Amino acid sequence: MEIRVFNRLSDVSRAHWDDLHCGRDPFVSHAFLAGLEAHGCLREDWGWSPLHLTVWDGDTLIAAAPGYVKTNSHGEFVFDHAWARAYAEYGRDYFPKWLCAVPYSPVTGPRLLARDAASRIVLLDAMRTLVRQHGWSSAHANFHLEEESTAFDAPVFGGEWRSRIDVQYHWRNEAGWANFDAFLAAMDHKHRKNIRQERAKVAKAGVEIRIVHGDEASEADLAAMHRFYLRTFADYGNSPALTLAFLRHLARAMPRALVLFLAEQAGDTIAGALCLRGGDTLYGRYWGATRVVPGLHFETCYYQGIDYCLREGLRRFEPGAQGEHKIDRGFLPTFVRSRHWIADPDFSAALGRWCEEEAAAVRAFERELQARSPFRARLVDETCPRPERAAAP
Repeated sequence: MEIRVFNRLSDVSRAHWDDLHCGRDPFVSHAFLAGLEAHGCLREDWGWSPLHLTVWDGDTLIAAAPGYVKTNSHGEFVFDHAWARAYAEYGRDYFPKWLCAVPYSPVTGPRLLARDAASRIVLLDAMRTLVRQHGWSSAHANFHLEEESTAFDAPVFGGEWRSRIDVQYHWRNEAGWANFDAFLAAMDHKHRKNIRQERAKVAKAGVEIRIVHGDEASEADLAAMHRFYLRTFADYGNSPALTLAFLRHLARAMPRALVLFLAEQAGDTIAGALCLRGGDTLYGRYWGATRVVPGLHFETCYYQGIDYCLREGLRRFEPGAQGEHKIDRGFLPTFVRSRHWIADPDFSAALGRWCEEEAAAVRAFERELQARSPFRARLVDETCPRPERAAAP
């Protein structure tokens, strides 16, 4: 077997790369990841330098990981600023580090793309070797599948891949609701009434929602969605990474995966939410608006997505990171995971203890959140239900 690294994903054939995953997660597809590179979304001065790790058996790609050399923690959503400060206090450099992730996307999915379990172990060992060869501080895998934990916990690694957890808020149709009314009927009176009132305000304002997929989106639709995206980032003082060229690329290369919810009022498109569709999941990613309409954010970003999932037979809707207000609207707390390999043994041991303490606090917080469920009865039996995802092949 041979380990190879690539600074551009376009140097790996799309067929080779996509043959390693089940195709149900749009974010690890060659089209999405290579599109970020080709259309100006990844910049070295923002801390993103592609360095994809691959394992080959002759001319056959048997394992791969989307990888990036990071000189900061921008756009990761697994926060390690305290770790960087701890390194600095001891006169050590935390950056550069190597990250296995999907840029700007706090979405759970396969990270260890591999033909089999043995290839996955080789891939993880190659990550450690890569870090050591370059003298970097660490390797990280963000938002990996729960099923991939088996590889990280393999005896050969001796518990060196430190585990972290966090909480997001996901909608799941575990009860088999047929439509939005059935979904609301499962809620208590207070939450059901609140959602109906929020939706009524949007309708009373004369707002209508138009849903278009990538192959249905006009140039004006794509340009409007990008303007909304830029507006949101400007409002929060952040730097937008996605370009209009990238949205055009998604519409061409992933025509049915791209889903836009566009709000129109009096003939004008005034707001939009950009989502991606996977095998059985809708992923909410970006939103923006040029007019203030009561309830419009919830309608465009949450209720329309739930309605879409119910019509299309999708079982899950992941609307993005953070936001406890999502619980009141039917999105329940769900654990998300990351793994971290620290080259310095002493720092690794210290951070291992830190991760254990953090996990205990996160689990206690999750139990508090579960008590705030808007549903009249528990939808599932276990605490903090895990998405049932196909394991990485």
